[in-house]
Amino acid sequence: MASLVDYEDSDSDQDQDCGSGAPPPHEKPFITNPSSSVAPGGPCDFLSSSVTPSGPYSTSSSSVAPNGPYSSSSSSSSVASGGPYGSSLSPVAPAGPYSSSSSSVAPGGPQKRQCVPSRTVRPYVPKRQRVCAVGPLESAPPGPAASPLLSGVSERLRPFLSMGPVRAELPRRMSCGVRGHQSPVTALQWSPEPQHSHLLLSASMDNSCKVWDGVGSGRCLHTYSAHQGAVRDACWLADGRRLLSGSFDGTVAISDLETGQVLMRMENGFKVCCVAPRPSEPDVFLCGGFSPEVRAWDSRCCKVLHVYRSAVQQTLDLLFVNAGREFVSSTDAVSRDSADRTLIAWDFQTNAKLSNQIFHERYTCPCLTAHPLDNSFIAQTNGNYIALFSDQRPYRMNKRRRYEGHKVEGFAVHCGFSADGSVVATGSSTGSVHFYDYQSSRTLKTLQAHEHACVCVEMHPIIPGVAATADWTGQINLWT
Repeated sequence: MASLVDYEDSDSDQDQDCGSGAPPPHEKPFITNPSSSVAPGGPCDFLSSSVTPSGPYSTSSSSVAPNGPYSSSSSSSSVASGGPYGSSLSPVAPAGPYSSSSSSVAPGGPQKRQCVPSRTVRPYVPKRQRVCAVGPLESAPPGPAASPLLSGVSERLRPFLSMGPVRAELPRRMSCGVRGHQSPVTALQWSPEPQHSHLLLSASMDNSCKVWDGVGSGRCLHTYSAHQGAVRDACWLADGRRLLSGSFDGTVAISDLETGQVLMRMENGFKVCCVAPRPSEPDVFLCGGFSPEVRAWDSRCCKVLHVYRSAVQQTLDLLFVNAGREFVSSTDAVSRDSADRTLIAWDFQTNAKLSNQIFHERYTCPCLTAHPLDNSFIAQTNGNYIALFSDQRPYRMNKRRRYEGHKVEGFAVHCGFSADGSVVATGSSTGSVHFYDYQSSRTLKTLQAHEHACVCVEMHPIIPGVAATADWTGQINLWT
């Protein structure tokens, strides 16, 4: 009897040993030195500080971040044991890509690990967007207007959107005058989008561009500081949501209208005096300045597509003609034999000079403007008159039609057309604004707009009788 009792006691002791988590004598345990703070060395290491009697392979980890890809963790501190593979795990922060986390483990068999996606996966960015422009991109300080610029349509503009083309009218009186620039204004342009044509863009030598409410309150809606030097030229891109500007700091920048963020910046290595977007491809533009070169850029990849070279020192203005297939450049060549370099016509694709016998007089042309309807363009000359040219080869000058009566006297005086092309408008070094009839070239009206030289004038593309003027001191006047 004693031997039988001893035999049963030994069996019960063995069962208790198995229930306590000790491995059978014929198997090797997974954990040789259980510790509460041990750095796992392999993908199959399990850390345990206390083992709950649930099976010979059970593990329990208190607060250890596993590093192996097969580590397992559970948010439950007490788990019912029910099988040889049951486990009781404390909260463990999963770190590997195959880590799994569960709040409760049902007894009865091995649990299926859940794959948690990595949080460091970044979305794919196309190569074209990864190409960064030369120089750091900067964000302009937020403008004074808190509401988006393109959020609505001006009440003054709304009645004219449903109307068809109307005949041009001349402004009668000044509605308001604003002084937002501290240096000469170099460019004025209304937005090309009809529903947003109340927005007026201005560029100045004070290193900034501004957008104004030109038909409403006249207040400044946003200021753009994309350059470190004087902004010599600026214009809208065709979508009406981006601004193209060139500066004496040698860069050309494309800015977002609403945020003021610089989207692209291209370095040219010379002072930029003029920019011109291509009509048939708005992402391609020309720029010229204090260099014998004119460069064609693609803003999508920030690369130079073409380089046009001529024996000149400076390019004053650029104008696309014939739907962007050709363009005309105005230079500063005024020597005795410069009749073949004052105005030059180029083929955009082949870089070839199409004509250099366009303007034979010894005057520079600081401004070129295309007619909105006819196949012609005008050139402001330092001879105190505006010349008319055909935009078809061989680009002949109309010697019977000349618009004169204003003064230029070395200022970069701009000229332009009304929306229907029936009126030619120009500033003057005397501070006045002159309106000419396009067909007869006679003077229609003269307004004394400024005390100083009036260098910019722009007629509104939709509302008749509305115009904007700017002078050499930075003053901008709005007319109705």
